[in-house]
Amino acid sequence: MLNPDERSVWLGESTSQPVKTVEGVSLDKPVPFGPGILDYKSLGEMSVYRGIGYGGGSLVNGGISPRPLQAVLENVIPQIADSRFFKHYLPMAERRLKLNSIGPAFFEETEWYQFSRTARDSAQRSGYDVVSMPNFYDFNYLKREAAGSVPRSALANELIYGNNFGRKSLPHTYLARAEATGLLTVKTLTEVVSIKALRRGGFDLTCAERDASGAVVRNSSTRGKRVFLGAGSIGTTELLLRSQANGELPRLSSEVGKGWGANGNITLGRANPISLPTGSNQSTISVTGIDCRSSLGTYNEVAPLPLGFENHISYYLSIAETSERCDFRLVEGQPQVTWRQSQSEEAVSKVQHTFDHMNDVEGTTYRTDLFGQDGKVFTDDWTYHPLGGAVFGQATNLKGRLKGHEGLIAVDGSLLPGSIGVNPLLTITALAERIMDANA
Repeated sequence: MLNPDERSVWLGESTSQPVKTVEGVSLDKPVPFGPGILDYKSLGEMSVYRGIGYGGGSLVNGGISPRPLQAVLENVIPQIADSRFFKHYLPMAERRLKLNSIGPAFFEETEWYQFSRTARDSAQRSGYDVVSMPNFYDFNYLKREAAGSVPRSALANELIYGNNFGRKSLPHTYLARAEATGLLTVKTLTEVVSIKALRRGGFDLTCAERDASGAVVRNSSTRGKRVFLGAGSIGTTELLLRSQANGELPRLSSEVGKGWGANGNITLGRANPISLPTGSNQSTISVTGIDCRSSLGTYNEVAPLPLGFENHISYYLSIAETSERCDFRLVEGQPQVTWRQSQSEEAVSKVQHTFDHMNDVEGTTYRTDLFGQDGKVFTDDWTYHPLGGAVFGQATNLKGRLKGHEGLIAVDGSLLPGSIGVNPLLTITALAERIMDANA
């Protein structure tokens, strides 16, 4: 993250880091134009970070995979919140994602998690529950990184532009299993730009193929009786709406584009006194969560801020349960959401209540120099977790099939309506497993 190149940003000339500045110094850097794997996309008053490439979000996210609360799912997506989902599909997804957790002894002794231990101690003194978060990063590999016996990745500032080692992203798990069948043909640098329903059944997909510079070099097409949509909330919803606008999916439900939300993503930093160091060396893989879902409606990941020097900053990615939703639309051909900044107030209020108490207990303050605007304490205008647009049971039937065009089957974050109170990776995977069983 400190020395990005053309592999970092999707068709851009500069990075757009979540943390913009520290003490007025910009952290964004120019990069050569090319097809990097992290896309920052403005959709109006809300922007998103998303993975672009073979493996999607698993290439660039933090790998954090806690289970959702059943009570929350019962409220937002009751069609799946049954005992089978929690006893069968969530455990299946955990196994197939190869989730693991950091060893307690290593966590306590290593210099690379001083930032987590400091934040944990503050949370516990504030009366909050602290949990170890499961992850698909290989913690056995991370221990060897710390010992110096393998090339470093999580301990070499690699995360949001991918990890060269250690990360068990989808190409190492689900996609590897698919490749092993011999039935999978992979075409990278190829984007599906439209889907056309054929009169006799099935679909024609028009694709734009790019070269290593990102330029479109030719268009191609392919046909299929069934099409599984896994382009994420943004990609899937945009593709469906664009194809509908072109008259290629005329029977698509009017529910497509509805139920969109940012999963209550709010980030913040706290300024610790000299007596509470966070460490010059910080692993990029988050392992500690402050779980206030049952009491305050927030789940707070202790995130690293690996600047290479002691900064005394406790940094958090918080997820607040929120009822706010909006519509995803095409405006003059470009994707936009109807989200208004005022809709973030519910999430900000819950997160502020959580950390105001911690600051009161610890005698600490918020950092106001991290997000590119003087005095800004909480981010409320971007998300790592865009959700919705093809909501399960509304835009789709209970098999994930798009109403009106049942040969189209969604298996991604577009199925979840706006907010589930925790990182959605595991829930999306488990729901995809359920849908695959239903369509076998």
